Amino acid sequence: MSNPRIPYQMSSARPRLEPPDGKPLIVHLVVNVEHWQFDQPMPRTILTPPHGRGSVPDVPNFAWAEYGMRCGMPRLLDLIAGRGLPASTSINAGVVDAYPACAEAMLAAGWEFVGHGIHQRGIDATEDEAGLIGLALEKLRGFSGQPVRGWLGPGLRETEDTPDLLKAAGIDFVFDWVLDDLPCWMTTRHGPLLSMPYTLETNDSVVYAVERHASPEMHRRAIDTIAAFEHELAENPRMLTLALHPHLIAVPHRIGYLRRTIDALQARDDTVFMTGTQVADWFAAQHPAG
Repeated sequence: MSNPRIPYQMSSARPRLEPPDGKPLIVHLVVNVEHWQFDQPMPRTILTPPHGRGSVPDVPNFAWAEYGMRCGMPRLLDLIAGRGLPASTSINAGVVDAYPACAEAMLAAGWEFVGHGIHQRGIDATEDEAGLIGLALEKLRGFSGQPVRGWLGPGLRETEDTPDLLKAAGIDFVFDWVLDDLPCWMTTRHGPLLSMPYTLETNDSVVYAVERHASPEMHRRAIDTIAAFEHELAENPRMLTLALHPHLIAVPHRIGYLRRTIDALQARDDTVFMTGTQVADWFAAQHPAG
């Protein structure tokens, strides 16, 4: 089956877009802040159990993630605030209760809240998908006072109905479809939904937890991505998403490489940092659905 939601189009054939503020390299910082439930199997592991015999509680792998919430988050908050940059958090709604000080700190920093389920568990694992989406959004909207217009599925997982249910719940854009460097309109039963660029390539979960590269790899990939974009920026803007997890990029031996990446981007005169909502509204104003 061809893509049932987004018509195919080569990037070279896309209509010309005027860059925001005349700056064609758009950078989106997305910090994934998650609630890994202590009494459940861990979503991901860094240390496999002896003889392949998993157990609950899984203390070493739970603690691996919680280190990020305790020590990684202050580093990320300080780095991003110190440079006066906007950021988005794709946040499990369960974080509000499990890690209230962290949730308050992100709200105080002005980060945009993006729906990310309730706990770090794929939405395809629930029996009541619409109910889960509704509960997650209600929790985040009530806590943040924000509309919460965006959604990133845990693990980027969806069912055949997810885009329809997200649109019906008031979501305007989704990050699960990592298929373009610019936003694309999707079809749903309830009207158009915007697919926003996300990434598996400059994503610390893929780079460090899945592919298990050395610490400089995220920085190297970001710099190489910018180099590839250089000649394309004259034709149309490009969006660079940096997908960040506090237990991965914000450990002591990696946070310095993120700092170098952000400094390199800020040193350019053609680069603008934006939130998901800012990108969505910029795109929709020039290229309305339909």
